[in-house]
This record gives sequence, C-alpha cells and structure tokens, in this order.
Amino acid sequence: MTQQPLRGVTSLRFNQDQSCFCCAMETGVRIYNVEPLMEKGHLDHEQVGSMGLVEMLHRSNLLALVGGGSSPKFSEISVLIWDDAREGKDSKDKLVLEFTFTKPVLAVRMRHDKIVIVLRNRIYVYSFPNSPRKLFEFDTRDNPKGLCDLCPSLEKQLLVFPGHKCGSLQLVDLASTKPGTSSAPFTINAHQSDVACVSLNQPGTVVASASQKGTLIRLFDTQSKEKLVELRRGTDPATLYCINFSHDSSFLCASSDKGTVHIFALKDTRLNRRSALARVGKVGPMIGQYVDSQWSLASFTVPAESACICAFGRNTSKNVNSVIGEWDWPLTGYCIGKGLRVGPEKILGHEKPSGARMGSSAPSSVSGRARGQKPGGRP
Repeated sequence: MTQQPLRGVTSLRFNQDQSCFCCAMETGVRIYNVEPLMEKGHLDHEQVGSMGLVEMLHRSNLLALVGGGSSPKFSEISVLIWDDAREGKDSKDKLVLEFTFTKPVLAVRMRHDKIVIVLRNRIYVYSFPNSPRKLFEFDTRDNPKGLCDLCPSLEKQLLVFPGHKCGSLQLVDLASTKPGTSSAPFTINAHQSDVACVSLNQPGTVVASASQKGTLIRLFDTQSKEKLVELRRGTDPATLYCINFSHDSSFLCASSDKGTVHIFALKDTRLNRRSALARVGKVGPMIGQYVDSQWSLASFTVPAESACICAFGRNTSKNVNSVIGEWDWPLTGYCIGKGLRVGPEKILGHEKPSGARMGSSAPSSVSGRARGQKPGGRP
C-alpha cells in the first residue's frame, strides 16, 4: 500500500500588509487570501518539493522559497525567487534568482526594493528585484530563530534584529546607511534576557519586542529609542510566537505557547486592564513594575500544542470590533475556522466553530497555526 504524503505545515507567514498568508508545507506551498478566506494559489510537491520557508512580496507574483521538510527539492542554504507570472512548462523556468550561502537560511524578509536574508549569525541585505547586489552585511548575536523585521513603508527603510548585547535590539536605517559600510550603532536595550520576538508597525515608527521570559511586551519609539509602554502578557514564562500591530497602530496582538492570543489597545490605553493593586496607592519597588503594567483588553484561547500567528484585518481601524480566528489544515483538505469577537471594553461573544472550504468568508482578523511547528521559521 502506497504511503500517503505528509501534509504538515512547516512555517506560516503573513505578507507585508497581512492581507494574505503563505504556508510552507511538506506538500509544497499554499497561499491564502484573508478577506475573504480563499486559496490564491499553490505550488505542488512535484514543482518545489517540501518547503521550509516561504515569503511573499506584498500581493505580487514573486515568492522567496527555501527548501526544508522531509523531501526538499531545494537546499536549505539557498533562497530562490519564484516568478509565478513567468511563462514556462518546467518549474525551472519560473526560478529567476538564487542567493546561496554556506549555512542554513532561517528567515527572509522582502520589500519593494530590497530583500533581507537571515542566517544564524549574519544578516545580508540585497537590492531587489532588479539587478540584485549585496548592499549590507551585519554580524549578529546568536540568532537561532532568525529574528528580524523590515519596515514595508515607502517612506522608511528600517531594519531591526537582535543586537550584540543580550536583550538589545539593533535598528538600521537602510536609506541613510551607505552601502558597503557598517552603520553607526543604533541600539535599544529592551530586555534583560535574549529577545524572542520582534515586530515593527507599518510606518516603522514603533518597535515591539518580547524576551525569552515572555511575560512582557515592550514598545519603543524607533526615532528617540524611548520606551512608550509596557504590556503584560501574563506572569508565567511563555514563548511568544508572533506580535503584530493593526494597520493604524491602534491595537497590538500577540500569541504564545500558552495557547492564548492577547489583544492590547495602544492609542486609547484606558481600554487595557490594570492590576487591582494600582488602586491601592503607593507600593514597594519590588511590585511597582507589575502594578504599572497594562494587561490585554481581551484574549482568547487556541490549542496550546499548536503554534499560532495572528494579525488584524483591514477594517480594524474603522470598526474597533474585530474577529480573530485560527485555522488548521487537516488531512481532509478542509480549512477549519474558529473565531472570538472582541471589542474595546469586553468580549462581546463567541462565534460558533465552523468548517468551510477554501473560498468561504473569513473573519476581519486572522491567525493561522501549524500543528507542532514554529510559525515563521523552522521547527
């Protein structure tokens, strides 16, 4: 009896405006539109083999592919650019660029004019997609998760990654740094332990990060380096999988291995919950930070054994009420969705779990999860 191929998801990534997400799978690549939820395209195992990483360039025909999984066709030390609009009968005809290194590629980030490729101890920046050439090369602290974020804004070319000092963030303005030279250090001392998750808002004015402890999310102004706010996910240590801003930076969502997605208010922080001790008055320095922290205005749970990524829909800025859902890709090929409606002051109510084929309506905010795998990177 022929063994059925594995359908596991090895990594998940939203595109730059979070309107689509792509799945690197044992069976190839699948790309989904978020609103409405429907499959946009796929690359079969026969075309690309099993995949480790996939990155989209906005909603264009360009994909960055990195091999991985149990039966890869492409190497884990190479990034291949796939042009789906290019004509050709053979899959090789659609591979238009290749970047090859000596060590595994852990992450890829793209914007309209640059591509960033992350290795464990080094980050490369190339001009892209026309006439690619190496612009920058940055040595980093040991970065096994390939942590990095790149601002997609046309006005700001900001790159952020873990700094050399434990718990620090390195920010580089690629527009003001001369290619081929090392930039002046622009460091934010964000945490006492190693950084575990980092994210920029859409305009690149705010960076959010969490440490390996995972109890706090800290937000900093990328220009002044000042801490803007401290958000408390919880009191127990956790591994944060994902941090994302809403499109207008009014809200922030975060997911962790505790099986909980938290939503925080950023513009109107009065919506966030506070510790009851804050009403007591003056407290000792040992618990002062705990009392001053802001807790999520709403949260919902997903299975703790499933890694999860989350993001906001386009309508969040127009309507504070939004729905955040999570999907699984079982062997049936169906997309199973569940959702929880959240609002500015309280949870408004649960939506009934529903199963829908590709092409059904999707919530206005979405999270995807890969069972047993780490989102946005290698297992």
